[in-house]
Amino acid sequence: MSAATTSEPRRRLFGTREQVGWYFYDWANSAFSTTVVSVFLGPYLTAVTKAAADASGFVYPLGIPVRADAFFPYMVSLSVLLQVFVLPVMGAVVDYTHLKKQLMGIFAYIGAFAAMGLFFLNGTNYLLGGTLFIIANLSFGASIVCYNAFLPEIATPNERDKVSSYGWAMGYLGGGILLALNLVFFSMRERFGISSADAVRISLASAGVWWALFTLLPLSRLQNRQPQRKLPQGERYLTVGFKQLGHTLRNLPSYPQTMLFLVAYLLYNDGIQTVIALSAQFGSEELGMTADELPALFLMVQFVAFFGALFFGYLARWIGAKRAIIISLVIWTGVTIFAFSPLLQTGGQFFVLGAVIALVLGGSQALSRSLFSQMIPKGQETEYFGLYEVSERGTSWLGPLIFGLAIQFTDSYRISVLALGIFFIAGLILLPMVDVRRAIIEAGNELPDKV
Repeated sequence: MSAATTSEPRRRLFGTREQVGWYFYDWANSAFSTTVVSVFLGPYLTAVTKAAADASGFVYPLGIPVRADAFFPYMVSLSVLLQVFVLPVMGAVVDYTHLKKQLMGIFAYIGAFAAMGLFFLNGTNYLLGGTLFIIANLSFGASIVCYNAFLPEIATPNERDKVSSYGWAMGYLGGGILLALNLVFFSMRERFGISSADAVRISLASAGVWWALFTLLPLSRLQNRQPQRKLPQGERYLTVGFKQLGHTLRNLPSYPQTMLFLVAYLLYNDGIQTVIALSAQFGSEELGMTADELPALFLMVQFVAFFGALFFGYLARWIGAKRAIIISLVIWTGVTIFAFSPLLQTGGQFFVLGAVIALVLGGSQALSRSLFSQMIPKGQETEYFGLYEVSERGTSWLGPLIFGLAIQFTDSYRISVLALGIFFIAGLILLPMVDVRRAIIEAGNELPDKV
């Protein structure tokens, strides 16, 4: 049955029962994106790494000299470099099974327990923090591959932008609620006799607990629709995954517009993800914002982004998803220029800049996901979203690498931020070249009313 056929009898204001369950995985995992990646772990792991550094400010993981300030950006980059190799193969394997929901759950709980383990990050044990983060971020990406691949199954072409935007909006709301709770807890820590470091560790662990608990709802509502495909004789899932990935990459030029969009997305989303992952470090190290100020900033971002995601979902109905994304990229480019300029000097100004970022944050990502889902062939959704996910939330590698290298060689956070503008400009050059209508037709999918 099609998504439209199965959903009509149970449709409600925010969608079907299954769609609402799907939204809640964004609600669950966004606690990791917000509390761990965006707010607490960057500054805290940097402080732990500095405590372990020598007099020149370097640590030596595996004997490699790394400036303490650059360790966390490098961990973000390494975690995603691993995903570049793992996630597309995993997507091909999932498309050969009927266990997409179960595999999503397995990776979700591996990531959640790794996040809980960050409670034990203290002293100078920066390697523990880096290792747990890599495990959690890799598992996060793997679960999202499966999660995104449900979108074409649960929403018709005309619903995709709305359903995807609702999912992102729920993610920002869920992540914002947990961040609000952590903010209240952090501000009251002295009443409980808890140090700042212990309050951060408890907040990091809470993201894992939140992720684990709310994952139960999508697991109870999502349905595995794709039948299991019989393995060729003599093959195993891992080997067939590599072969299927090779087949997909060879066939990708047969969908030139889809490939062009994917290249554009991988570039501009690198910039978006680097801003998400490293903006707390920029605020603390460049502008001198304290651990008390940063959670309030990101709490504001979460709730403004909730409305921003909904707004861009409605905007896409009027002008189409591609045009709406282009508008967001113009704003992203302006953000990097302003952050580099001497006009940005105070935490208050950074707070205003954060509100501007929040307006375009969810919309640019939600619409990219729904647009891509229209351009991929049926039966290969997980496989193609494996390629897509290597640059999804918190999983960029080139952006953090350039950010870290710029710090290492220039010792300037402003130059590092300006360098990210390259990614948004690249998106503005490539995205207008994508013929969305042709891409959808080439993939054999139904055209939505607004392209």
